[in-house]
Amino acid sequence: MQPRSWVAALLVALAACAALEIPPSPFQTLDALMREALESARSPGPQQKASLQRAEQAFAREPSALNRLRLALLLATLAPPLRDDTRAAELLEPIADPNTPGVGRFAALLAAQVSERARMARERERSDRERDKREEALRQQLDALRAIERGIQEREEKLRRPEK
Repeated sequence: MQPRSWVAALLVALAACAALEIPPSPFQTLDALMREALESARSPGPQQKASLQRAEQAFAREPSALNRLRLALLLATLAPPLRDDTRAAELLEPIADPNTPGVGRFAALLAAQVSERARMARERERSDRERDKREEALRQQLDALRAIERGIQEREEKLRRPEK
């Protein structure tokens, strides 16, 4: 083969490679999702809301695993009132698989974090209810002691007054 035909074959091969779209690696995809979530979490409220709306629209157009993860990630990382752990958990459930590299493992990790945050919130609520019950019981005891004290003071007053 002549050198010109090698050059021509090489140019054809390079052109074919350039025409192919090489999909991003799972690492690059997850990195882009995390970058978007971090930027959204650090941005002002209106921008956070806009990011969430874009993710919701993308998921409505194409409910792929990636769009599902994107929306769930934003719902889990944005500050209240935009945070919605319940909906994030629902979105993550079908794609969370610790045995699947990339999206599956990351979704499983995120689902575990969302679940743990929900468990801690329930525990905090239970603890608050118990504290409120203890406080109410102590208030009732204090009121009872004050009533006893008033009764004692009234009896002492009656004993101190000379009878007419």
